[in-house]
Amino acid sequence: MEYTKGRYSWVIRPILIALDLFVLNLLALYFFDFNSQKLFFFPNDFLNNKHVLYLVYSLTFWLLTTMSINFYKVYRHTSILNIIGLLVKQFLIYAIIFYAFIGVFRSLNIQAFTTFKYLIYSFIIIGLVKFLSYYLLKYYRNYFRGNVRRVVIIGNSQSAQELHQLFTINKDLGYQIKATFGNKNFTNYKGNLEDSFKYIESTKSVDEVYCSIDDFSETELNELVKIAELNHCNIKFLQDQKERFTKRLKTDFYNYLPVLSIQEFKINNDINKIIKRTFDVVFALFVLVFIMSWLTIVLFVLIKLESKGPLFYKHKRNGINYKEFTCFKFRSLKQNQEKKGTYITKDDDRVTRIGKFLRKSSLDEMPQFYNVLRGDMSVVGPRPHMLSYTEDYSKKVDKYNFMFRHNVKPGITGLAQVKGYRGEIKTKEDIINRIKYDNFYIENWSLFLDIDIIFHTISNFFKGQKEAY
Repeated sequence: MEYTKGRYSWVIRPILIALDLFVLNLLALYFFDFNSQKLFFFPNDFLNNKHVLYLVYSLTFWLLTTMSINFYKVYRHTSILNIIGLLVKQFLIYAIIFYAFIGVFRSLNIQAFTTFKYLIYSFIIIGLVKFLSYYLLKYYRNYFRGNVRRVVIIGNSQSAQELHQLFTINKDLGYQIKATFGNKNFTNYKGNLEDSFKYIESTKSVDEVYCSIDDFSETELNELVKIAELNHCNIKFLQDQKERFTKRLKTDFYNYLPVLSIQEFKINNDINKIIKRTFDVVFALFVLVFIMSWLTIVLFVLIKLESKGPLFYKHKRNGINYKEFTCFKFRSLKQNQEKKGTYITKDDDRVTRIGKFLRKSSLDEMPQFYNVLRGDMSVVGPRPHMLSYTEDYSKKVDKYNFMFRHNVKPGITGLAQVKGYRGEIKTKEDIINRIKYDNFYIENWSLFLDIDIIFHTISNFFKGQKEAY
């Protein structure tokens, strides 16, 4: 998740959007005589005006297209060539959209050259506004020391040294180095790698953390990601070995220096997060009202008749960005205690008779719909691991792949589970294949994929899975 802590910088993007839409519609009034041409199917004179229709049309499709190509996501490290590329791409897309508008409403009498002039003039002005805002911000950072990002640099790699030099020399980028760790030659040196964890936790004024990923073990890296998330810091990774770059990490270039961050796939964009969350809440409410309302009473009696102990089993799990949460299950064991390194095995004597049925059918997971409603989990996603297993598995799987699966909320069911990779981990290949399917799901998410996985989960409930015990 990307965090923005600036005092006023969050208003820049809405202002630019409003200015661009103003330019598009003001020039449309200048170039086209919309008012003299009415639409017969609108009874109201105000709605019958084609400029009103174009206003709504331009607002809708401008926002959709700019969002799809990240037109307004121009950062302080973005190069001029990238900005030019965004302008050219948006010009071509919007030109097609505008000609489509003319094609649908054929009563518009507009000459082709006039249309071309309208598009060219619009994008010249929009481009000038974009470049003007870009350079004004650079000037503001350089001379007034405003609009700064307070950063921490961790590590002793060549990339860390180059980044430190870049931020120190290029004041117009607006990066203020609050602390450095791991290299005594850096300014504001505060200690070794372990000291950086305490500093980030205790200091509430850090915006971004840059770390040399090869200087950390898997456990340390996981802990750093978790601390950065809890303190709302954006975390970036510095990597010297280019052959280890992966598409699962987004690469930005700071003056030809590659800086990696966790890639935002479509499952994590704003619109899709709303769609997925809405589906989760509706589905969870349906299950809790129509199934859990009576199932809980039945299982309370059956579980209590066989063994003493609580109805629900509460346990800690790692969620999105390694954030810990309390996960709920129906109790299926005689002893309600989580032990490190003790996955339930086949014919495990700790499992009660009703517990065997619950685990075989996956009904023991049903209370997790309450976790979905709370926002800890999703209906579909990578299954959450015990805290102890998170540490163990991270040593057996490439750190990039393992870290990537923690970029989304965990799920009650998932692609790996319906493919048979669930339950006990017997070999290294079991966890590798589980992570492979989890990452495939994240990269290729769609609402239809979620529905398909849910149907397969229901099908497995009736058929049973040999891995469920």
